[in-house]
Amino acid sequence: MVRAVSLGMSDSVSSMQGGYSLTVESVLDAENLRKSYAVPGRPQFFAVNDVSLKVDPGEIYAFLGPNGAGKTTTIKMLSGLLEPSTGTVRIAGVDPFTDRNALTQLGTVLEGNRNLYWRMTCHENLVYFGVLKGMTFSDARVRSRELLQRFSLTAKRDAQVQALSRGMQQKLAIAVALMHRPRLLLLDEPTLGLDAHASIEVTAMVRDLLADGVGILLTTHQLDVAQALAHRVAIMSSGKIVKEARMSDLLAEYARNMYEIHLADAVDPDRMRALKAMFTVSYGDQCLQLACDPDGLYEALSIIRPVHVHSIRRHQSDLTSIFIAMTQEKAVAHA
Repeated sequence: MVRAVSLGMSDSVSSMQGGYSLTVESVLDAENLRKSYAVPGRPQFFAVNDVSLKVDPGEIYAFLGPNGAGKTTTIKMLSGLLEPSTGTVRIAGVDPFTDRNALTQLGTVLEGNRNLYWRMTCHENLVYFGVLKGMTFSDARVRSRELLQRFSLTAKRDAQVQALSRGMQQKLAIAVALMHRPRLLLLDEPTLGLDAHASIEVTAMVRDLLADGVGILLTTHQLDVAQALAHRVAIMSSGKIVKEARMSDLLAEYARNMYEIHLADAVDPDRMRALKAMFTVSYGDQCLQLACDPDGLYEALSIIRPVHVHSIRRHQSDLTSIFIAMTQEKAVAHA
């Protein structure tokens, strides 16, 4: 299936350059993946059961799940390391299990900085992994200079990885994954163990990669990072995707109709009785917490009047609360 580069566009995009029509495919397209294991004396066990997902160029797709959900098994199938029992995987339109050249379109950043050699320099790591991915030595040296400059590591060109700060190591790990210009980047825990400044820097750097048209499949247990970065999110539990949505749509769907109204003066008892007759409400320190729909908010304000309102804030659900609610609910149902 042909997908658009920009989010919100139609499902296909084409342009004419030099008389040729160009189409842009999804960088990752997995359909109906299953991985089953035979356990003697027990029913067939599905570690992954009918999982489908798609990542477009210029998109960050957060793939989330608790430990034991089947996420790692799915990632192994997506990256060509584990053949699915049933289902298909396409990386930039190519099946990695029938054509290993598909993996030249894939870059991987493992948790922390495990895809680096600590006693080699930054430049040596970049050149080594570039050649390993099929680049010529001369092209790898040129590409190394480009990436060292892009990620502000030129001054550390000849420094051993073990001498770098944790944030610099993470930037180098991402640079290594980008050496051969992959179209899909599997990014695992990009900010794990980083201090606040390094985390902000790496997060901004990941966003900048989208300008290259790279599609990013993000896995992380740091749900605030996923919420800040991802365009779309899939939540996996007990071998299945239990929810997939655009991040903005998911947050809006689970937003609670709860308002905090901060007041300049106290609310008198008669008005409080009127509010409690219509709404679920709590009150303290000149702050009303009111459960109602948006239309009900206007009714509540008319009851409060003429008390002056300092501010009104709607409670916003975050990805962490949604994730916990969904995976706990699924785990209880599965049990």
